[in-house]
Amino acid sequence: MREYSVFFQKSLKSVEERAIITIKKQSAYCTASRNERRRMDYNMGKFVVKETKTGIKFDLCAGNGEVIATSEVYSAEKSCLNGIESVRKNCVGAVEDQTVEGYETVKHPKFEVYTDKSGEYRFRLKATNGEVIAVSEGYKSKASCLNGIESVKKNAPDAKVVKDEKNA
Repeated sequence: MREYSVFFQKSLKSVEERAIITIKKQSAYCTASRNERRRMDYNMGKFVVKETKTGIKFDLCAGNGEVIATSEVYSAEKSCLNGIESVRKNCVGAVEDQTVEGYETVKHPKFEVYTDKSGEYRFRLKATNGEVIAVSEGYKSKASCLNGIESVKKNAPDAKVVKDEKNA
């Protein structure tokens, strides 16, 4: 069931289609054995909410624990959780590749791919209102950066929210 939903996740056109696949995934999870559930949990992404010296932020992590995207620092936990919901809602956006000369501007929500001052590729996810809601780390290649975007699209909609107790 998981392979089926992941395969079609990339071509989803609407929130309703994503909701149907989410229900199928949850149904498969409920009927799975304990070991199968552990395997499924390992492969699922999660939003890790962390306290910092100046506030609270989240990281979106893939099933292998790698950080895919991170948020700004918020002053309140409620704002941080709203940011997570915004990422879930807006991660269906198209990709605007700003590394190409004469690139085509894409309507919000969108992922913007760009190069930073050190020449690394990065992406930022912008919400419908144009606000940046998540940013990536630096990547050596554009292909890796685009894979990061696909990972956000795959993981964000169903990712659990967990609190990082180490920093609490």
